[in-house]
Amino acid sequence: MPIQVNLDVMLARRKMKGKVLAAKVGITEQNLSLLRTGKVKGVRFSTLELICEVLQCQPGDILEYVADDN
Repeated sequence: MPIQVNLDVMLARRKMKGKVLAAKVGITEQNLSLLRTGKVKGVRFSTLELICEVLQCQPGDILEYVADDN
């Protein structure tokens, strides 16, 4: 998949657990886990905005385009 989710990196940099982020953003831990592993087809801008607000980062810190080798 060409879009890579680097949410774990940002959580580690902020020394925050996923459980805490999920509570602050208002999503379930299961949905956050799916996002962290890249198993989602999309994310709402409002959710992305809250994640960035809580982690004090930019969307590009969380989402990265990685070209396929094909």
